[in-house]
Amino acid sequence: MGGRIRKNKNQIGINPDHSFVHDSHFMNKQTFFFCGIGGSGMSAIAQVLLHQGHVVRGSDRNYDQGQNADLYARLRALGIALFPQDGSGVDARVDALVVSSAVEPTILDVKAAFDQGIAIRKRAEVLADVFHRGMGIAVGGTSGKSTATGMIGHILCKTGRDPTVINGGIMRDVVQAQGLGNAICGDAELLVIEADESDGTIALYDPTISVLTNISLDHKPMDELQSLFRDFCMRATDAAVVNRNCEQSMALTHGVRRRVTFGVDCRDADVHVREITLLPDGVQCAINGIPCRLRVPGQHNASNAAAAIATCGVLGISAKDGAAALGDFRGIGRRLEVVGKARGVTVIDDFAHNPDKIAATLATLHAQPGRVLAVFQPHGFGPTKFLKDGLISAFVQGTNEVDLVIMSEIFYAGGTARRDISSGDLIAEIARSGRRAEYIANREAIIARLTAEARDGDRIVVMGARDDSLTAFAKSILYQIE
Repeated sequence: MGGRIRKNKNQIGINPDHSFVHDSHFMNKQTFFFCGIGGSGMSAIAQVLLHQGHVVRGSDRNYDQGQNADLYARLRALGIALFPQDGSGVDARVDALVVSSAVEPTILDVKAAFDQGIAIRKRAEVLADVFHRGMGIAVGGTSGKSTATGMIGHILCKTGRDPTVINGGIMRDVVQAQGLGNAICGDAELLVIEADESDGTIALYDPTISVLTNISLDHKPMDELQSLFRDFCMRATDAAVVNRNCEQSMALTHGVRRRVTFGVDCRDADVHVREITLLPDGVQCAINGIPCRLRVPGQHNASNAAAAIATCGVLGISAKDGAAALGDFRGIGRRLEVVGKARGVTVIDDFAHNPDKIAATLATLHAQPGRVLAVFQPHGFGPTKFLKDGLISAFVQGTNEVDLVIMSEIFYAGGTARRDISSGDLIAEIARSGRRAEYIANREAIIARLTAEARDGDRIVVMGARDDSLTAFAKSILYQIE
């Protein structure tokens, strides 16, 4: 892995047969340069590599633009050297340049690596190297991955294990003075990771335990998702933990080496949740008959808890101990995270961006009294067009005649895109279905509209992904209401 590899300048990534994941040189101390180190998936791996004795450097365009100063200050405090994204940090001491799946070959760091014959590796390839060093638990599915990953790591920590956890979201329990919250740096032989299907990299992981939270339309056509998740579960060497409530998940996992199931209101699941009471700040339920009080709201989180307890059960941790451990699990950042309350109005920051996630968020909010004022920013013109019908349905079915749905324009994350759809197209369909729905492109105008509309008892929820400024936007709404 540390050797020099000369490649065609249009090629990013190596070894399409994935043989790199068992690289025997990975144990040696190396220098990794992360191009785009500010990304959640990138910074999590960077922290773990640093903990394991490697040298880590990085760059990020947001760092160059002066954004997210606190994030980069914490990275520097950990001992990670940061450079401008101009190629200056990619020198002869670097063994591998780590890039995301969507990196452009024109980035100067990438050009510097090509010119010097430095190996260029995808983020997921390096994660696979880390993952395959020991017993690995990989969490897949189109919804709930980050929360289930965090819950599994939390149970393992609370029951005396010392896992390494690499998550795509911020685990609110583990945010420390110098840590970022998206990684737990523990035993290199016990790994828990969130496995992403959006770019197909879930195919790189050979888990000891595969966890499949659910399957719904997101990122890829359903037949592609089914194939990825089927193979993911079939590769598990010990067990596949599968959602009994998801018919597709159950159908495609026939024939796995060992299947452990979890579910809500289904006693035939190995780990089942019943007697659910949805509370404003959590869930009261019974897991395999054992009382459990979760501090994260929504029935979907009761299902995530069952998935985590079932997974840890494969390792010999009892349902009783798992349920007790989850009693103080504080959740994942931007998953129904309350930003604050002003004049009786609660402002919430949420990651929901596909139809299932949006439906779960709205259902959770409507389990309590009060109107929902939903602000949604779709991301990507292609994904929005692909999910258009599902997004419209989620808002029509998930809101009522007194709620309000506002959409800003689709977030453009870069790259080549046909701008042949607008948020206004979705809003028009939602409004035709009898819902209060408005297209407002400008954020200042959205804040003004919400300030005029909101009243005591309302919940304002800001939903969307990919755009790091959404949390600051939610805080701005709260500030103006105050």
